[in-house]
Amino acid sequence: MFRHCISLLSLLLLCTGAQASIVITGTRVIYPSSAKEVSVKVSNKGSSPVLIQSWMDNGDTKAKPDQIKVPFVLTPPINRVEPGSGQTLRIRGLPNNLPTNKESVFWLNVLEIPAKPKDISSDASNYLQVAFRSRIKFFYRPAELKGSLSEAVKALQWSHRKSGLHVHNNSPYFITFVDLAAGGKTIDGKMLAPFGDGDYELSASGKVTAKYVSDYGAIISVSADVH
Repeated sequence: MFRHCISLLSLLLLCTGAQASIVITGTRVIYPSSAKEVSVKVSNKGSSPVLIQSWMDNGDTKAKPDQIKVPFVLTPPINRVEPGSGQTLRIRGLPNNLPTNKESVFWLNVLEIPAKPKDISSDASNYLQVAFRSRIKFFYRPAELKGSLSEAVKALQWSHRKSGLHVHNNSPYFITFVDLAAGGKTIDGKMLAPFGDGDYELSASGKVTAKYVSDYGAIISVSADVH
């Protein structure tokens, strides 16, 4: 999950310490195709009410919410959340032509627009209001899939290439690496697509240690031989 700061006013002469108040429960959402809907809890940890706008996208971070077409309906799209309280977002699937032999990935966005402090006058021209955008992965998982994410990680095929370390994912699951370590070097990981391949500038001899994110958001470390 990452946050984008979006300036709503361009002039900054006065700025109170901007800090996000809305927290999404979890770092990813798994939507089983057999489910009618899934729910996601967001909480306002701040001391002031905030307005939130929620939507889903298919990978384009710059696309406007009203221009995005995804096979899901999210409610409520806009809501006010009082301090110390929460809001449940409900996501319901629509009839779709998504693949049934592998996962599909989307993203859930929550844009937080804080209320203007009471000590700022309504006609103030030197006040910067900042909105915070949170974005987490949303995996659509067909009921037809066999195995599990943890089994998919164990079955990864690591091998030596001229460019370094190569990995092949022979499973229908997305695998999100936090980092990879081999030969005394550690690099940031990336998401590996179902039945996809990845190449990394790492020593391709001996063993590789990979940290990945589980369905529940836990970071799990596994080691494997490089062939």
